[in-house]
Amino acid sequence: DNTQTDSLVPIPVFGGGTWKQVTAGFDHTCAIASDDTIKCWGYNTGRLGDGTGTQRLLPTAVFGGATWKQVSAGGSHTCGIASDDSLKCWGYNGFGGLGDNSTTDRLVPTAVFGGGTWKQVGGGWGHTCAIASDDSLKCWGYNGEGSVGDNSTTQRNMPTAVSGGGTWKYVSAGHTTCAIASDNTIKCWGYNTEGQVGDNSTTMRLVPTAISGGGTWKKLATGLYHACAIASDDSLKCWGYNGAGQLGDGTKMDRWIPTLI
Repeated sequence: DNTQTDSLVPIPVFGGGTWKQVTAGFDHTCAIASDDTIKCWGYNTGRLGDGTGTQRLLPTAVFGGATWKQVSAGGSHTCGIASDDSLKCWGYNGFGGLGDNSTTDRLVPTAVFGGGTWKQVGGGWGHTCAIASDDSLKCWGYNGEGSVGDNSTTQRNMPTAVSGGGTWKYVSAGHTTCAIASDNTIKCWGYNTEGQVGDNSTTMRLVPTAISGGGTWKKLATGLYHACAIASDDSLKCWGYNGAGQLGDGTKMDRWIPTLI
């Protein structure tokens, strides 16, 4: 809103306008405007994609213009699917989260290695996952706790298929990764100290692992250390870290399985 003043109520972004989609990273925000351009704001170091590392207090166009279908902000990077279904990322790249087969930070949208066409992308804390046009799921970046899902803890600097293949509908990457498969089941993998994989354990998982209780699901979102999902019966369940009450179950107790709000 062109200030650095905290607000306890919703405040319009500077310049107004109309918008299609918004995504919030750790300390930056990006959104697709009604003309399909992307604008970002907040802390920078490249994650705003405007060709600079300058902090921006109001919506600022990403470098190169272009039009976009989806944008996802990770911890310190951003990825977007352009109107031609190509996938580009920008920002911090020390863990390979931009997928361009390097660890070089990028100040502007940069194509992932191998090109291809893509349907949906989720930016995580230090990694990224995306669903390709053939419904396969690939991840890259930080993998010290298995976030890439390729049955290793080896950092990946380019899109790498998750273990077991399969086809997928939606992916969300926080610190842990969760995704909805084509059969509408949810599988998660990676860091699991607070039960955020949802498999009734705190064991790190290096491959996609079914959440406890199975079921079928419509929508999914991962936070830093927890996840929430809408089931096929429209109920909402959450799991993982709950120290600030983020699971919405009236407690501050961690939950290792999907738990009704």
